[in-house]
Amino acid sequence: MFRQILLVFENEKILSEALVYARRFAKRIDSTVTLLIIVPMSFAGRTAITPKRNTIRNIELRMGKRLSESLQPFIQEGIEVNSALRIGNPAQEMLKFLADRPPFQSIIWGSGHDLPDKGRGSRRHWISQVMGSLECPLLTVSRKETE
Repeated sequence: MFRQILLVFENEKILSEALVYARRFAKRIDSTVTLLIIVPMSFAGRTAITPKRNTIRNIELRMGKRLSESLQPFIQEGIEVNSALRIGNPAQEMLKFLADRPPFQSIIWGSGHDLPDKGRGSRRHWISQVMGSLECPLLTVSRKETE
């Protein structure tokens, strides 16, 4: 069976423990891994497009380096790995990304040990807004207990 894991990051917040967890999990269930960085950016309003293009280009260069660094350990361990960058409304970009691919078996939140705030209404974090639409479990990397 072809299995896939999605490791989601917000901005440049890449938790090293999440990368390790995803590698171990992928080896355990014999799956591929996709690293997805989502960068929030608003395209609303009447702003000139040229500054946005320059900002997007800078984001692509910066995130490309981060993704490349993050991919290397997977490749070294023989795990098939892909990467993607999405810029825009995070909740919308996440759902569009998922709709465009075969289902993942698990999604791992890679930007922290816990899911971000679980506020109410429109103040909720975008990952909390899409949780109910996911077709698979959303996992977090637990903290190691200190002895």
